[in-house]
Parts: sequence; structure tokens; C-alpha cells
Amino acid sequence: MKLTKKSHACVRLEKDGRTLVLDPGMFTEEDAVLGADALLVTHEHPDHFDEGRLRAALEANPAAGLWTLRSVAEQLAPAFPGRVHTVGHGDALTVAGFDIEVHGELHAVIHPDLPRVTNVGFLVDGAVFHPGDALTVPGRPVDTLLLPVMAPWNKISEVIDYVREVRPRRAYDIHDALLTDLARPIYDRQIGALGGTDHQRLASGASVGL
Repeated sequence: MKLTKKSHACVRLEKDGRTLVLDPGMFTEEDAVLGADALLVTHEHPDHFDEGRLRAALEANPAAGLWTLRSVAEQLAPAFPGRVHTVGHGDALTVAGFDIEVHGELHAVIHPDLPRVTNVGFLVDGAVFHPGDALTVPGRPVDTLLLPVMAPWNKISEVIDYVREVRPRRAYDIHDALLTDLARPIYDRQIGALGGTDHQRLASGASVGL
């Protein structure tokens, strides 16, 4: 499987000629969804869910589908009958040749005064876990963790403890559009030294074989 990092929280996974795209949001390049056979969206916040990008992907490939939680599905299902699917915690399915497990239910707390939206994480082929905007522990070994390193809802000590709890073989940064270049070496050094796993950062557009 090949993983390609796109801006912020979006990644592309390719295997056997099929492409799965996760969380193309407003910070993501428009071409991130091109050629997608299936799309997964963790929650409704615009840095993870850009309706225009999803519509473009579904219109470009009539065989493509979207799997997401109800709050997102309701916005697109009327325009694409039978192609937008609602998922929730505990679901297991196969889409475009990828085996998917769904983990988690709620977005991380931004502030106690703000209501928490729903959020799901996706474990792909039992190997790659994208938690969305939550520090969800999938409850099974994970080879590759897509690690949300910088957000209004987290701090670096929580990120480090999350890596320690999941214990992946490696972690790649996501949710990093708001992290300045000045801060990146600090995050790299601290997560790498304290997380207890192989921590790496991919530039947008860079790919790696898993």
C-alpha cells in the first residue's frame, strides 16, 4: 500500500490500482480527490470535510462512494443516491478493496462550553489508523498511526501520550497545517524522543510505501 500525504489531515492510500482518500478539507489541495474510488470523512468540520471537493470526486467517478458519519452524509446523500453511506463505531466494511474498521464516536473537547460533534476514526487494512479529531485508541495493534500533531483541541504532551498508548510501529504527522515551520523541529524532536516509536513527517505530496 502506498500512502501519500496531502495538506493538513488528508491522505491518499493506493493499493492494487484502487485509491482511497481520507478527509479532504478546505486546506487540502483540490487535486487530492482526483481518481478516488472511495472517500472517507471523519467529521463535519471544514478542515476535514469540503463539500465541493467531495462533490467533484463523486461526479468525476460515477462508481466512487463516500463513507462517513450521519452529519456529513445528510449533506451529500440527496445528490448521490446510493453512493453515500453512514457508518459508526464498531462497523466493519470493505470499500474499493480496502478493509475498514470504524472506531470512536466524539470529537475531542475544544472547550467545555462548546458542544462536541461526532467523530469517527478509520482503521484501514488493519494497519493504518486515521483518528480524525480525537485521540481514539483502536484497541488493537496499529502499524501506522496518522498522528494529529497540532490542533485547537490538543497539546504536545497529549500527543506524546497518545503515541505511547497506541504504540504504533511508526507515526506520520497529520493535522499540521497550523503548525509553523519554526515549531516543526520542536515537535519532531519531542515526539520522536518521547513517543517511543518511529516518528516521521511527510511533506505535502510526498509518498511512502507501507
